[in-house]
Amino acid sequence: QVQLVESGGGLVQAGDSLRLSCAASGRALSVYAMGWFRQAPGKEREFVAAINWSESNTYYTASVKGRFTISRDNAKNMVYLQMNSLKPEDTAVYFCAAHLSLRLLIDAREYDSWGQGTQVTVSS
Repeated sequence: QVQLVESGGGLVQAGDSLRLSCAASGRALSVYAMGWFRQAPGKEREFVAAINWSESNTYYTASVKGRFTISRDNAKNMVYLQMNSLKPEDTAVYFCAAHLSLRLLIDAREYDSWGQGTQVTVSS
């Protein structure tokens, strides 16, 4: 399995931007499907965004479409989530996930490597 470490979370105001990073080690990320998920207090973990191995295909949950952008740099073994126009409802712990696959994966049950998460708090 690949090891994942997220960073870039923090406390921001509504309307601000943050860029989350996910650093992978142990395996080359180039053949992994990658995703970002989030979990707010008292809620289930939910899908945010996914990207396939070649960056040719991405998918977003409706609530972040147009505001968030997922990207990856396989040469650096990194995946990113650029979050713009943040809203208080985006407050959650954000997790990076990986699975050895050339497909685009949006179901958390298909991912088998997870990071520890990074907290994003958006104040109104």
